[in-house]
Amino acid sequence: MTKRKMATKVPVTVLTGFLGSGKTTLLNHILNDATHGMKFAVIENEFGEIGVDDKILPETVDEEIIEVMNGCICCTVRGDLVEALKRLHKRVDQFDGIIIETTGLADPAPVVQTFFVDEDIRDMYSLDSVITVVDAKEILTRLAEEKPEGVENESVEQVCFADKVLLNKTDLANEATLIKIEAELRKLNPTMSITRCQHAKVSPKELLNIQAFELKRVLDFEPDFLDEDAEHEHDSTVSSVSCRIKGNVNQAMLSKWIGRLIQEDGANLYRYKGILAIKGVDEKFIFQGVGMLFNGNISDMKWGIPE
Repeated sequence: MTKRKMATKVPVTVLTGFLGSGKTTLLNHILNDATHGMKFAVIENEFGEIGVDDKILPETVDEEIIEVMNGCICCTVRGDLVEALKRLHKRVDQFDGIIIETTGLADPAPVVQTFFVDEDIRDMYSLDSVITVVDAKEILTRLAEEKPEGVENESVEQVCFADKVLLNKTDLANEATLIKIEAELRKLNPTMSITRCQHAKVSPKELLNIQAFELKRVLDFEPDFLDEDAEHEHDSTVSSVSCRIKGNVNQAMLSKWIGRLIQEDGANLYRYKGILAIKGVDEKFIFQGVGMLFNGNISDMKWGIPE
């Protein structure tokens, strides 16, 4: 790998998509792929107070992880994003590009806007593409959600700003539904490309250094895009709960708790995820879910001492 010339702008890929669509799984695939020969700086954003995604990224990967957490990157911690990008540029010879994974509740517009309205960032970086991951089982419901007055539908915005959409979890929908989804997506964004996938497995060559983002396309459907004073409001009915508790859990009681969670509360949960220590097991139990769909297992990652 050759070192980047200082005069070259650093390419940035923005990964977005609603909660549970598969963004972190996609990021893991990219970081674990040996074919692209690239090294990345990664900026992680989580809506809750405790970061989880950075804990389940592969330990064998030596990419630098910068976590911007406890808030939405598109508004409350946008200043942190700018500062992180400026700090990273001081070590620009150590990586080939930046990947930003936004929280699932982020409207991509203010994140994308950062690369055009901030003069320093504009000189340092070039926005290569916005990749949006959508969940084939949930996306039609998400797109049809009615939000309070003045609140954007994040899923709609994520599709509108996409240069490429990854239609993920295609194994959870039949062909007729997939065709309907693609038609609805193209109504919102006729110029994007759509790639079907399962478990967010897509060749990084289709996602990195594709030079897909065009400012003119965005200005065509949102003329006031570069207006820094534009209002941005989130749905106040959506909140997060985080907890960190020291100790181990009983595996039998854990199974009962998971069953109750899914049966009683699953329909009301956009997203849930976490890492647990099971008594008598050295490896981490990693779980995640969307609504009634739960997935959890004992991983290959062992607990550190202390951790």
